[in-house]
Amino acid sequence: MLRLTLHGMRARWVTFTGSFVALALGVGLIAATGLALAATFEAPHRGPERFAAAPVVVRASDTLRVATPIGERTQRLADPRAVPDSLAAELAGLGRTVEDRTFPVSFTDASLGGRAEGADGGGAREGDGAVGHPWSVAAATPYRLTDGRAPAAPGEIVVAVAARSQSRADDGVEIGDRVRVVTPAGAGSRTVVGTVGATDFETAVFFTDAEAAQLSPRIDALVVHADAASVRRAVRATGPGPGTGPGTGTGFEVLTGDERRAADPDPDRDSEALVAVNALLGTAAGITCFVSVFVVASTFAFAVAQRRREFGLLRTAGATPRQIRRTVFAEAILVAVPASAFGCLLGGLGAPPLAAWMADSGIAPSWFAIGDQTWPLHTAFWTGLCVAMAGVLASSWRAGRIKPTEALREAAVDNRAMPPSRWLLGALVLLVGLGLLAWSLATDPGEALKRKTYITRPMLLIVGFALYAPVLVPPLVRLVTWLPARLPGATGLLARENAATGVRRTAAVAAPVLITVALAASLLGTTATINEAKATEAAAQTTADYVVAAPGEDGALPAPFVARVRGIPGTDVSASRTTAVTVLEEGVALVRSEARAVDPADLVPVSRLPVASGRVADLDDGGIVVNEEWRTHTVGQRVRVWLGDGREATLRIVAVLRTGTGSNGVYVTPRNAPGATVDRVDVKLRDGADAAAVDTALREAGRATETTVLTKDAWTALSHPRSSESTRLGMLLILGIALLYTGIALANTLVMATSDRVGDLAVLRLTGATGPQVLRLVAAEALVVVAVGSLLGAAVAGLNLLGVRGALALLSVRSPLVVPWGSVGAMVAASAVLAVLAAVVPALTALRTRPVALAGTRE
Repeated sequence: MLRLTLHGMRARWVTFTGSFVALALGVGLIAATGLALAATFEAPHRGPERFAAAPVVVRASDTLRVATPIGERTQRLADPRAVPDSLAAELAGLGRTVEDRTFPVSFTDASLGGRAEGADGGGAREGDGAVGHPWSVAAATPYRLTDGRAPAAPGEIVVAVAARSQSRADDGVEIGDRVRVVTPAGAGSRTVVGTVGATDFETAVFFTDAEAAQLSPRIDALVVHADAASVRRAVRATGPGPGTGPGTGTGFEVLTGDERRAADPDPDRDSEALVAVNALLGTAAGITCFVSVFVVASTFAFAVAQRRREFGLLRTAGATPRQIRRTVFAEAILVAVPASAFGCLLGGLGAPPLAAWMADSGIAPSWFAIGDQTWPLHTAFWTGLCVAMAGVLASSWRAGRIKPTEALREAAVDNRAMPPSRWLLGALVLLVGLGLLAWSLATDPGEALKRKTYITRPMLLIVGFALYAPVLVPPLVRLVTWLPARLPGATGLLARENAATGVRRTAAVAAPVLITVALAASLLGTTATINEAKATEAAAQTTADYVVAAPGEDGALPAPFVARVRGIPGTDVSASRTTAVTVLEEGVALVRSEARAVDPADLVPVSRLPVASGRVADLDDGGIVVNEEWRTHTVGQRVRVWLGDGREATLRIVAVLRTGTGSNGVYVTPRNAPGATVDRVDVKLRDGADAAAVDTALREAGRATETTVLTKDAWTALSHPRSSESTRLGMLLILGIALLYTGIALANTLVMATSDRVGDLAVLRLTGATGPQVLRLVAAEALVVVAVGSLLGAAVAGLNLLGVRGALALLSVRSPLVVPWGSVGAMVAASAVLAVLAAVVPALTALRTRPVALAGTRE
């Protein structure tokens, strides 16, 4: 049987080459994404950066620690406390101390500031946040003067400049330059008296100690030149800090050695960056694995189905069904083992360029690279082998049931109805997919808007529609060929009949198109619809005519700007702060919610919040506004929370907001967010106000403090873009690899199908058809199959998008459904071009042989 198997593989080398290519590429994609995913499991170790030269650092803890029955739970604080003056004075008695202050700074000159080359992010520019520090703390940090001197008087600064920008020719900064700097006290010109080398963890600007204390009175950290044990005893002697549970200490940290890493700006940035990359690559790996499994299984099943008459001949010669099945499995193993091994080789070669592209495009950190893990290669190899076996399992069973009389058939017509098992499996998969959608809409509509949901649901529907392809293909073929079949000539009629009767061939070729259209339309459409809904929701929740927001996540609006805006006549002004509150749910889970600190009297005139119950106007220092996602969300109930600075409080729920798209956060009063700074101002014109005068006053206040003033529409477009660069790159990563593979698989399957029909094409030539007519027929059949796959994919995408639209409606978000017609149309057009080329080229090759010779070709 082995000799017979090898002889059959030589005779049908095109079919087996196609199976080899499909499996090798599929395994290669799984291996490449698996290797990239494995590289996200561990961030590189970094030692202390900012306070690398400090012997001891004392600061308030930025972590909330709460004891629960299952152990201590932690959560990052939004507004950590300052080091109190009393503790600073006590520690000063142990040795020399240096007070560190950190406050937002921005330049209006794009050439100033900067980070070291290779750092994530560019130099300081308008809107790009730098941070200010007192000069005395520089001695405890890596910053050393590279030119000039230390600041000695108010208005003098030292800036961090990257090595590449040390000369005027590079648009750098020179000693003596006057630059505009925006600080919490407003905008003003300052003189650059010195420069320090740039770092990759922050963009620093140094002021005199006195000016820094005026700009930011709070002490963020304290460098202590004393024995660490003495410092710890002094800190323990202070009273317990807010938000500290039993056994958590005073709420202050004494950091030495590698512990000083905790005082660096965003010390967890590497691991947090990898979390986002891990989620993205996990999604890409899941889709890649699904597409690979689907296409490989379909290709192998089609390869077996092509050999029906061959198996009938073997049965006539005396082969038993068991021998037929063993032959099919042997062929699959002989193809799958080298294909999987070659695919692992391709994946190993493709993973480093993938990681490099992700780092260069900003999806991953600049240091991201493939590690030395090998388990993704093992996983990919055995996945490929198992998929190949699964792809031939059902087909081998059908091959073993072929009757000897099948060898006498000359018409390749698939006239059998689907077996009951396929009907049952298809119905089960579709019911699970649609049932999960219905269950989600009935119980938690917000679940439908989560990425893991709207990515996995189309997969179930794709499988379900593919299982029903033998039933769906004939009517769809007749639908798309209704007009061409009625045009003069036989091309349309023949294309219809060939596609409708060769159901297995049509279904196998349409499968890659089905996946391409379904995934692209579902993911791109869902993302665009959700982004549109978020923008619509944000615009609907504010009645302000102008919205001014600080740049960056930790930015702050200058106090002079806020004061000037409050004084503009004819306006309602609401100044709010970003903060967070944390709640302990079910006694074991610390859940942090983003919040805004507002004065309710100012908020009500400029907002239209989606209130489900209660009144926002009732908000006071003892109250809180929550949303329906909270476990406790009944007006009048009291809820135990921890505020942004870690203080524990029990607040009364005064209003409950609808969940919406998930952006409806929590509201507290400014007194419950003492460490937060104003980062947003909403301005609404009162009835009868002079709109031109208000606009002029706002613009003047903005120019005086270097603050950008936006209308509500401009703010909505900026803060809630319909399509951001990061989203575009993420979708390119998620879809690009998979869709590239489906395009290759489409061409591969068509080459297999067309090469198997050289005898049919020769018969057409013998009946009088010319070469161009045969090529037109082949091209028309390819276009018909692409149209069928596109319709099936559109049906899947339509169901998915309707589910998202229904979820938004249940969440009371009125937003239009966004369909990416341009992207989907481009993919369908690309599929059509690939299909035509993959069908016409082998047909053109076959036409070079005399029709009489091909017509007598046997399998």
